[in-house]
Amino acid sequence: MNSQQPTPVLMISGEPVIGPTGRPKHDFPEPPPLESHGPARIISMVNQKGGVGKTTSTINLGAALAEYGRKVLMVDFDPQGALSAGLGTSPHELDTTVYNVMMERSVTARDAIVETDFENIDLLPANIDLSAAEVQLVNEVAREQVLERALRQVRDDYDVILIDCQPSLGLLTVNALTASHGVIIPLTAEFFALRAVALLVETIEKVQDRLNPDLEIDGVLATMFDQRTLHSKEVVGRLVEAFGDKVFETVIKRTIKFADATVAAEPITAFAQNHPGSKAYRQLARELICRGGAP
Repeated sequence: MNSQQPTPVLMISGEPVIGPTGRPKHDFPEPPPLESHGPARIISMVNQKGGVGKTTSTINLGAALAEYGRKVLMVDFDPQGALSAGLGTSPHELDTTVYNVMMERSVTARDAIVETDFENIDLLPANIDLSAAEVQLVNEVAREQVLERALRQVRDDYDVILIDCQPSLGLLTVNALTASHGVIIPLTAEFFALRAVALLVETIEKVQDRLNPDLEIDGVLATMFDQRTLHSKEVVGRLVEAFGDKVFETVIKRTIKFADATVAAEPITAFAQNHPGSKAYRQLARELICRGGAP
């Protein structure tokens, strides 16, 4: 747990500055370097609704943590392979992916992990093969624990393992939740996104109850926030009503730069280092560490 405390941001008059979540803003301190690495804290990025910024947030949060000297493994757990492509690999050309690690006894996580071009970031890739796992796992013994067993072999090599889940609440997502210590829920600042969350929280509670009592919600991350619209502000207000302090103070604003970085197959922190989007994900990394969600 990080002992460094965030400091309130004050106006000249001494009044606190209010952030996009309607709560006082804080500066989160830069984390000190780690003296050793591992065992990793495993975090799933989950939302069964697509297009909420899950993959973008996984890549950029992971990249920001890596900048702060954390060794990060990113696990692509979506058959579309967007995370793998976003880190510069061609998922469809890979012979060994997370699918083989889960379904073949002879293949270990180390066999499938690939180094990326970015310091401190490794990738456990996925491609369309993973879509078959959902069907094949149904007949497996302890089918919900397959990913957890696979990641156990490499946990000591990393500080943080981020799992980018597919947009569904099926058996793959349950596997990710069973393997995880924490969950981050990325949510677009739109009303439709809010409605889906109740079902997701219900799934998380079932996993806590039956499979993984140590699982906790690390935070809810508002993405694609547009500060010019009342709608965005209202949705974030509703989020804070529903989740309280679980809502990250850091809010990710809408910008075309994220799409540009994706096309370049780079995290935004490398693609546009001084862009507000880069700064936001660095702040999110510091906030997560401050909250004890990452070492």
